[in-house]
Amino acid sequence: MKTIYNNTSVNKIVLNRLLLKESGVVQRLNVTILFLLLLLSGINEISAQQDAQYTQYMYNTISVNPAYAGSRGVFSALGLHRSQWVGLDGAPTTQTISLNTPLDDEGKLGLGVSFVNDEIGPSEEQYLFVDFSYSIDTSEDAKLSFGLKAGGNILNVDFTKLGIFEPGDPRFEQNIDQRFSPNIGVGLYWHSDEWYVGLSVPNLLETEHYDKSSSDTSETFLARERVNYYLIGGYVFDLSSSLKLKPAVLTKYVEGAPLQVDLSANLLINEKFTLGAAYRWSAALSAMAGFQITDNLAIGYAYDFETTKLRRFNSGSHEIFLRFELFNNVSGVYSPRFF
Repeated sequence: MKTIYNNTSVNKIVLNRLLLKESGVVQRLNVTILFLLLLLSGINEISAQQDAQYTQYMYNTISVNPAYAGSRGVFSALGLHRSQWVGLDGAPTTQTISLNTPLDDEGKLGLGVSFVNDEIGPSEEQYLFVDFSYSIDTSEDAKLSFGLKAGGNILNVDFTKLGIFEPGDPRFEQNIDQRFSPNIGVGLYWHSDEWYVGLSVPNLLETEHYDKSSSDTSETFLARERVNYYLIGGYVFDLSSSLKLKPAVLTKYVEGAPLQVDLSANLLINEKFTLGAAYRWSAALSAMAGFQITDNLAIGYAYDFETTKLRRFNSGSHEIFLRFELFNNVSGVYSPRFF
């Protein structure tokens, strides 16, 4: 969540993930028009979605919960690309690469690294985080993992990509270049081979950004990145020897924004094919498909159909991931996990 306070100059930082993530009329505007309306309207405070969202979050759990690191018991590498609201000017695109692995044979220690490149309108933001986890046994087949995330993000905003009505306006003369903001996060992940529940806060620090216009020595705006709270859960039902069903839920709470709830259900057929559907509350319907190409390599695709008024201005969202895993050579045996 990002909150912006406006003084005498334009809210430059509003371009970072705010531009295309509000409901109603704001969603129907492209980047340039929205920026100009903000300039003319004198808005004093704006809040918006900040974190990148994923339809296939069940395969990218480490992005929201550091305690997930190493929980699969193998070295796991995932690459994901998301193109959101295709056809809408300035729409978000996100690329994610994450690695995680257990550090010991007992699976008590886990390590992960995540990189995210997020682009929206004239802004680009890169995130780099390292995740650590420590697990304890709560029963013969269940573990409780504690996670810690540390890293930061770098923000760039290029105002030359905007259509400026008045060239030379001092409020647009200085781009935002390589602005670094550190952050830390924590998480709990309780899981077995059949179910999982997780609670996490990936960004504990409410980072505040200040900027100055070239013609004014006073602070011209304040952007605050608010804390995001995540609650996730899922269960695997064995319907037959060749068919499994996994319903899952992701709930996100950010102060000042509507509660986000993502509901999904996936079928795993013969340990090879995955078919599923998802619903993002008051936002989108999704279809998902996946294929386990080899024991080590899996691929998945998701398509989102917008259910808000924004659907009139885009052709949907596309998301694809590729996951590669190396199994534990100590045991020599790997049982495929659905999460």
